[in-house]
Amino acid sequence: LDHEKPDSLSASHGVIDTVENRKEINVRTGGIGDKAARKMYTFDMVFGPAAKQIDVYKSVVCPILDEVISGYNCTVFAYGQTGTGKTFTMEGERSPNEEFTWEEDPLAGIIPRTLHQIFEKLSENGTEFSVKVSLLEIYNEELFDLLSPCPDVTERLQLFDDPRNKRGVIIKGLEEITVHNKNEVYQILERGSAKRKTASTLMNAYSSRSHSVFSVTIHMKEITIEGEELVKIGKLNLVDLAGSENIGRSGAVDKRAREAGNINQSLLTLGRVITALVEKRPHVPYRESKLTRILQDSLGGRTKTSIIATVSPASINLEETLSTLEYANRAKNIMNKPEVNQKLTKRILIKEYTEEIERLKRDLAATRDKNGVYLSSENYDMAGVISSQEEHITEYTEKIALVEEELKRVFELFEDSKDKLDQCINDLEEKNHKLEETHKDLQETKQKLTEEAFIVSELATTEEKLYTAADKLLTTVDVSTKDLSDLHAKLERKKKVEEHNSEIQISFTDHMDAMFSQMQNSVEDQRNKHQSMLDSYKTSVGEQLEMDRQFNECFPFSQMASMKVEMTSFFSGHAQDLAALRETATAGLGSLKTEHDNLKEQISRADKEHQTVRSGIDLEWSIKCLLLSHSAII
Repeated sequence: LDHEKPDSLSASHGVIDTVENRKEINVRTGGIGDKAARKMYTFDMVFGPAAKQIDVYKSVVCPILDEVISGYNCTVFAYGQTGTGKTFTMEGERSPNEEFTWEEDPLAGIIPRTLHQIFEKLSENGTEFSVKVSLLEIYNEELFDLLSPCPDVTERLQLFDDPRNKRGVIIKGLEEITVHNKNEVYQILERGSAKRKTASTLMNAYSSRSHSVFSVTIHMKEITIEGEELVKIGKLNLVDLAGSENIGRSGAVDKRAREAGNINQSLLTLGRVITALVEKRPHVPYRESKLTRILQDSLGGRTKTSIIATVSPASINLEETLSTLEYANRAKNIMNKPEVNQKLTKRILIKEYTEEIERLKRDLAATRDKNGVYLSSENYDMAGVISSQEEHITEYTEKIALVEEELKRVFELFEDSKDKLDQCINDLEEKNHKLEETHKDLQETKQKLTEEAFIVSELATTEEKLYTAADKLLTTVDVSTKDLSDLHAKLERKKKVEEHNSEIQISFTDHMDAMFSQMQNSVEDQRNKHQSMLDSYKTSVGEQLEMDRQFNECFPFSQMASMKVEMTSFFSGHAQDLAALRETATAGLGSLKTEHDNLKEQISRADKEHQTVRSGIDLEWSIKCLLLSHSAII
């Protein structure tokens, strides 16, 4: 994880957490806080945002450089989304102070540090050596030499299979420059970077539109114990891949969109090669892309290879980040079989150079004769035959290797199977015995299963009936509830009528009490009047008798008789008036008593109706509770 130059996207947030001591990367794929979904990846080395160039170099390249000096072919390539710092990681920048060592320079990338350390190591050993470098560009599936002496890179290079290495390739016309010190390295990088295809996109102001392969070949002299001089060769490929990009987000159109399509196509082919190698498929599609064909020996071959995957921590690039991490995780499972390069004696090396000179002489003679072919007839025919034969040989060799591996696995399985066969026979006998017992248990289980199936069917029938009864009961409950609501409404109306009758009864009782009081007062007044009249009459009669006595003494009996008749008529008139008054009062009291009795009878009937309604409501409520409890039991 290289963050030397991460995306500056202010609208995004970080979704990557690095655990460098555990060599893990945690990616938050969704959610916030503790509930966020995470994916974890484990690699051989993990570098966080605070990592420096020297940290990456010492962890990744230093061990590989020792292998190169020992005579191995090694490859380091940077892969990742555009704008994540691949070119900066591989090339870096030149510091103003050129006196820095390869460890002290803060901005130098892998390439200048590597060459600087190579010169330092070989100079300390006192070994005779030579260092040659080449810089190849793969642009739109065409090969260009970035170190060509021509000012413009227009000549397309041709790719051939290496007859000495079935997995290697030869690039005809590729310029190799001998380097003597680190200052020349910076000049070569500046020269190659000036010719490399770059363009501005929405994702990166200086997006590389091509893949670059910087190759360092070291020839070292070695003297054996016998005093024979040997030449040891080590090669290091430093590959800066073009960034994978989303065309819609990068804003690439027309030519840039076609470039991005070719870049993604070659990276897709690289992904298919990695998948085929991991899954050990019989066919690996190296030849579908120039990039994979050049890296063929680095992927599943004899080369020691390291991948630096650069990712962006921004949430807006989450999809590309996950894709890069999955890509690198698959590539980590590729198993290479590194082999040290054969050491050449001085005699063999001179012989190879002599053969190469002879071949060039023949080609030169054919060119000078201008016979239509710029190669000798012998070399021309041989090149075509060798090219086709090498392709067939490569394909058949891969098939033979796969068949041999498969045959080896079959023999190993056969050896293991023979030892296991006896054990399997014993296990088979035990299993047959257990099978018989299991068969008996199976018969019993089938019988139990039949019984249980019958019981289940009966239970299902009963349950269906119970559900039907429950539906009916629920319907009845709904009807009863409606009737209960009607009864409550009727009860409310009765209650209002009772309250109205009670108010009328109270007012009538008050009115009757007032009338009874008034009549009682009238009767009492009348009685008092009669009593006073009787008293006055008694007094008058007494006085009259006294007067009669006196009068009899004074008047004769005839006059007394006439006065008696008058008095009798007077008293009779008053007696009739009193009787009429009594009859009137008695009639009034009778009518009031009749009305009071009628009112009491109406109140009694209302009480009986109220009791009847309340009894009906209580009964219906009991029925509803019973139905609800029955439904709950069902």
